[in-house]
Amino acid sequence: MNALPANPPDESHAALLGRLGDRSIVFVGLMGAGKTAIGRKVAAILGLPFIDSDQEIESVSRMSVPELFERYGETEFRALEQRVILRVLEHGPQVLSTGGGAFMSAQTREAIAGHGVSVWLKAEIDLLMDRVSKKQNRPLLKSADPRAVIERLMAERYPVYAAADVTVPTRDDRKEVIAAEVVNALCGYFGVAAATGEVRS
Repeated sequence: MNALPANPPDESHAALLGRLGDRSIVFVGLMGAGKTAIGRKVAAILGLPFIDSDQEIESVSRMSVPELFERYGETEFRALEQRVILRVLEHGPQVLSTGGGAFMSAQTREAIAGHGVSVWLKAEIDLLMDRVSKKQNRPLLKSADPRAVIERLMAERYPVYAAADVTVPTRDDRKEVIAAEVVNALCGYFGVAAATGEVRS
């Protein structure tokens, strides 16, 4: 294997940012995958602003995501989500975390492809269930059988998430470890030699 020689972190990050230009790093994946937590860490590593699309939506609408779902239904929520993401993508470079259903819209995928690099945080069901069971603000999980809902969403969404530019398996490990793996995967995507000594499991 012709691996690129490893760079010191600063050089790798500078080279990665140079290749990224004014595009955004866009996290996609199911609820509970850690898009916001890992996205924040990646933004900190690279010195980029971080934006969470759900928080942007709540700021624009002055309503919480569960309230929006309840009042307007999923279709209207997705239309608002799409408008917000398209607007945010005009202002890169940045790290953007998107809601679990955002990447399912062909128009949103097209906008992300045009203005960003997509990173799928791929998680196994037990990890997702462990995380989402601790929160009550998941409109799609208001069900007698949340695990069945997650399984259905995985079956529907994972083939679409697989179209992301970069896939990084996530697991129950320190956020810093997963974030460093994301940065190294992005370096690989852009053909930049990854930093040494960043990933410690």
